[in-house]
Amino acid sequence: MQLKDRHRTEGEHEQITLVPESLDDLWHLAYVLEPGDLVSGDTHRRIQRNDDQMRDTGGEREHMYVTIDVEDVEFHKFSNRLRVSGTIVDCSREDQLNMHHTLNVEEREEIEVEKIWKADQLERLEEAVEATDQPEVAIATVEEGNAHIHVVAQYGIDEHGSFSGTTGKGENERGRDELFGELATALSHLDADAIILAGPGFTKQDALDYVEEEYPDLAGKITTVDTGAVGERGVHEVLKRGAVDDVQEQTRIAEESELIDELTEQIATDGKAAYGIEEVEKAVEFGAVESLLVLDERLRVERAGEGDWDVDVNELVTQVEQQGGDVTVFSHEFAPGEQLRNLGGIAAVLRYRLD
Repeated sequence: MQLKDRHRTEGEHEQITLVPESLDDLWHLAYVLEPGDLVSGDTHRRIQRNDDQMRDTGGEREHMYVTIDVEDVEFHKFSNRLRVSGTIVDCSREDQLNMHHTLNVEEREEIEVEKIWKADQLERLEEAVEATDQPEVAIATVEEGNAHIHVVAQYGIDEHGSFSGTTGKGENERGRDELFGELATALSHLDADAIILAGPGFTKQDALDYVEEEYPDLAGKITTVDTGAVGERGVHEVLKRGAVDDVQEQTRIAEESELIDELTEQIATDGKAAYGIEEVEKAVEFGAVESLLVLDERLRVERAGEGDWDVDVNELVTQVEQQGGDVTVFSHEFAPGEQLRNLGGIAAVLRYRLD
């Protein structure tokens, strides 16, 4: 993410000009933008013309620069875009004012966002800027007969490919090499800076030996990790072991995995934990929160006034920060966020146990 300009407009409103550079950046923006924000950018809009000499073709698309009052935001990771919908409040064509429009924000497209920025939203932008320089990591898990490739993104773990085949020593050696060949070919087509090769037993080492012989340039990017499973379970093991942190100083998903594990351990043992809005509110009142965990989609719903909590979530977050606690907004896209959702969408690791 590039932050190009930042200045006050009026009152507590501040306008920030930014350029998302990746799908991760678009994902960050999906949870920074909210109803009532003003978002400006280049777009194309179909204009109906009243011209007797023109056939009715449903209108022509014109380029224009618009500002919309945001009503809805949707992240579409499979089409690499963020859809920001709302009413046009400023435009070079006055006849388009107050009409509904959707800005399709894509990678490397500059936009301006004007709003009253909350502390966690600014932190999220800063995190996106810092993450720009982090290496991209792929996790390949392999066992006899199966191989999987997952790509580590800030919005979650994406499965890039899955391969199967008849493998084994002796007569099936050819099938084994075919599986390793499919895996290596797919990895070579990825733009990954580092690859973690994981799995049970000796199969991963045999796969690495194949890569070193057939794809020597690729082999230099690979490190191996022992896991008891492949696929998503294997990826979770890799994350818990901190293998990704060895090539990325810190990833959101690894941080969330560590926090949710700490929370569940406290729930099961010492009891220095709270979950659900009522328990967390009580812990905040006592100044007992060391780490606040809140789900992104829940935070968004509550800020939009569409939730059922009887608590001002912004005030809750502010209180925790003023008390010296940490606040982590979890993504609902992957496993730790799912666990947090099952606990009510909000939880806290405490400094001490509350009776």
